[in-house]
Amino acid sequence: MSITAASIDILRSRLTTAIVHVPGSEGYQQSLVRWSDTGVKRAGVVVQPMIAEDIQTALQWAQEHAIDIAVKGGGHSTAGTSSSDGGLVIDLSRMNQVMVDSAQKTITVQGGATWKEVDEVGAAHGLATVGGTVNHTGVGGLTLGAGYGWLSGQYGLTIDNLLTATVVLADGSLVTASATEHPDLFWGLRGAGYNFGVVSDFTYQAYDKSSPVYSGILAFPPPQLESVVEQLNGLLAEPDSRAGAMCIFAQAPDGSGPMIIVICFYDGTQQEGQQHFAGLLGLEPILNTMDMIPYAMVNTLQNPQATYGDRKSFKGIFYQPPLDPHFVRTVFTDFMAKLQHEPDLMASAIILEFIDMRKICEVPLTATAFASRNTTQNGIIYMRWTDSSKDLEHRAWAREIQAKWTAELDARARGQDGDYVPQYINYAEPGDSVVPNIYGENLGRLQTVKAQYDPKNIFNKMHPIPLDTK
Repeated sequence: MSITAASIDILRSRLTTAIVHVPGSEGYQQSLVRWSDTGVKRAGVVVQPMIAEDIQTALQWAQEHAIDIAVKGGGHSTAGTSSSDGGLVIDLSRMNQVMVDSAQKTITVQGGATWKEVDEVGAAHGLATVGGTVNHTGVGGLTLGAGYGWLSGQYGLTIDNLLTATVVLADGSLVTASATEHPDLFWGLRGAGYNFGVVSDFTYQAYDKSSPVYSGILAFPPPQLESVVEQLNGLLAEPDSRAGAMCIFAQAPDGSGPMIIVICFYDGTQQEGQQHFAGLLGLEPILNTMDMIPYAMVNTLQNPQATYGDRKSFKGIFYQPPLDPHFVRTVFTDFMAKLQHEPDLMASAIILEFIDMRKICEVPLTATAFASRNTTQNGIIYMRWTDSSKDLEHRAWAREIQAKWTAELDARARGQDGDYVPQYINYAEPGDSVVPNIYGENLGRLQTVKAQYDPKNIFNKMHPIPLDTK
């Protein structure tokens, strides 16, 4: 059903403090802006609540009028899952408060906050939790899909540190989900959370993080690729829970050509960090910004390359350490050749994560909905361009690269100990992966939880769980 002026009047009359934007109204165009231009859709109405009661009202109104529903937190979805063509967008951006309980060491965050707010408010109290490595990412999206961060080696995934969530369900009811209240919902939220409701606030376990950390950027020229890969392989072979790294294949920002960028993190002293990364530092990087910096600053290091605007696509990849340097060289060469041939893709990159997975793997696979807890590592094929006529072409090419990584993983990971789930939901665009490849052995239980909390599949934008029709 389409939205009418009369139905908008009904909605406005029921809301309390929420702002409402409709086509032509002041603020409407700005409300459509997303991190990626590929995520922009023309909503029929945008509701920006400040309290959970207005979320309840908006959800009930949309269902009464058979209106499509999307929920926007940080707006980082490259596939438009936080947007709606002609429907209702519940934009949580005005619900961005962060509250700290220093005595209990917890951080409570409203659903529209970004990790920037969490990092900064937490830092003011000497605390931090496991959060996003790009700080303008929304808290909600990252959490509901599992959430990796620089602190994952020590404390696990973001969901492993989630204590409670306040959720507006499809029927409009407001519930608290935790280990003791609605435990099935709490289980499902942790790894498949897009499927069950609108989370108005999260409470996380936090940790002392008042001391600076050793972190920064190293850059190397292409001939050193194999040496860099070997050093990173060595770091995973002798893991340290306080350390992490990202290896990025990209064009130099000044246009001087391809380069290998390594973001390094060590939660310790400068001496400890230098010792841990001695192998990489010994390769004499052409850029070295390593220093003792506040933890909150680490999550800003990627911001210059992760700006708003342009068209973007994510294709998630997995790899089984150790990386084969010859395979990586082939991928690097092919990727850079494509960027040279297609200058509009020059801001694209391949990002490989190097995280100590031991803490993550301590949690049983069925303890949360997240179905991938093993030694495989994540990566992203990050595409960025401006020409909308090339959308399908660029996405198809990225899938070709993705397929190469999948084939490499298949050859090395299948048959090994551990459960193999070849896709991380937060790095998978709708259509890139079949549902069993995301939810794995937890799919059956997820179908039961979905049927209980969202039987009409109202929340259907991000890898919806198929309802069991038996």
